[in-house]
Amino acid sequence: MDISTATVLVTGANRGLGRALAQEFLARGATVYAAARRPDLIDLPGVKAVRLDITDPASVAAAVEEAGDITVLVNNAGSSTGADLLTGDWDAVRLEMETHYLGTLGVIRAFTPVIEAQGGGAVLNVLSALSWISFPAVGAYAAAKSAEWSLTNAVRQQLAPRGISVSGLHVGYMDTDMARHVEGPKADPADVARAAVDGIASGAAEIVVDDTSRQVQAGLSGGVAALYPQFG
Repeated sequence: MDISTATVLVTGANRGLGRALAQEFLARGATVYAAARRPDLIDLPGVKAVRLDITDPASVAAAVEEAGDITVLVNNAGSSTGADLLTGDWDAVRLEMETHYLGTLGVIRAFTPVIEAQGGGAVLNVLSALSWISFPAVGAYAAAKSAEWSLTNAVRQQLAPRGISVSGLHVGYMDTDMARHVEGPKADPADVARAAVDGIASGAAEIVVDDTSRQVQAGLSGGVAALYPQFG
């Protein structure tokens, strides 16, 4: 795909990885819609700010009307409540699934006809190493990301005949507000954005950008014992 001729919608583009992705697309010559629940917080020159709450079908429909010429959809918007599955607030658990799974799916369903009408294009779902492994402290988030990984694999098969490639981006901790409490190595969002856009350009189905994600991916074939040695 020629990124310089693409028209892109990036969700959750007001900060962190979303902002870095919008900036990277701009740097490569693309036209960029930067979407957020509060578009007034989007401070990146050169983008077209769009109001979008991916959990609100009416907001999604309005965004389709406003950005009805896109060829690339980047599903980056997310939530991170820190809810565990057994004792976490039920509304927080539900929010994770409604955002990462149902919200992402709703945006894909809404924008698929738009991208197809332009002759095809691409979808990128920002996933996580936690799509493949879970820990109690992030149980709700990891479950939602696992569901999003599954939907990514399903819609990839459905959209390929319609000229739309679907990529999944897997990354561990990044130096963003979401991981501000985490100590230890964190990826630079700008580096992740470059790898993501490279992957879209090449049509990669899976974009694995850091050692953490690669190590977890390698452990999948080993089953429970490989990913959770305490149960081996």
